[in-house]
Amino acid sequence: MYDFLEGQVASRRAANLTLLVSGVGYDLRIPLGVPMPQVGESKRIHVHLAVREDAHVLYGFPDRDLRDLFRLLLKVRGVGPNMALAVLSGLSRDDFLRALLSDDVKRLQAIKGVGKKTAEQILLDLKDKAKSLAAEGLTAGAEAPGVPAGPSIKGNMEDAVQALVSIGYPEKDATKRVESAAKQVDPSDLESLVRTAIQS
Repeated sequence: MYDFLEGQVASRRAANLTLLVSGVGYDLRIPLGVPMPQVGESKRIHVHLAVREDAHVLYGFPDRDLRDLFRLLLKVRGVGPNMALAVLSGLSRDDFLRALLSDDVKRLQAIKGVGKKTAEQILLDLKDKAKSLAAEGLTAGAEAPGVPAGPSIKGNMEDAVQALVSIGYPEKDATKRVESAAKQVDPSDLESLVRTAIQS
């Protein structure tokens, strides 16, 4: 129904972004650790609309390729929008394709909510598609430019904790993971902080 929305970012939290389009603010769920525009920037965001019995939810992505990977994940038996978003939050596009091409079940299982059976189903259903995506060179295109770091390391750590809580981690566990990740990567880089916390 929708391909993309183009407008100005009105607000942004770790896992959500509000895009102002012609006076209407669209609340978009976004993958964690993916470069997205900052508040005040005008941007085209590729979207997917998930219709549930109790809500219509828009998911936003910085480019069409990542949105299309999200849609591929939705075709896997047992994978819904929240799990697909968690997979794309836990692995970069290229790391996800590498995991598919190398049958890396453990890499997929490291993502919260992805058990062994689901990881195996993802590999079974998407391995051939991953080969064609790699052959087409869809991941060779440039990623969106990095998002500038937040106002402070403390703010980034709080954002990272909230990002993990928003995808189902208990707050205490999320805090421990973020504190551990901050020792491994530069805590001023929110994207790396979130990815490392998810994978730890």
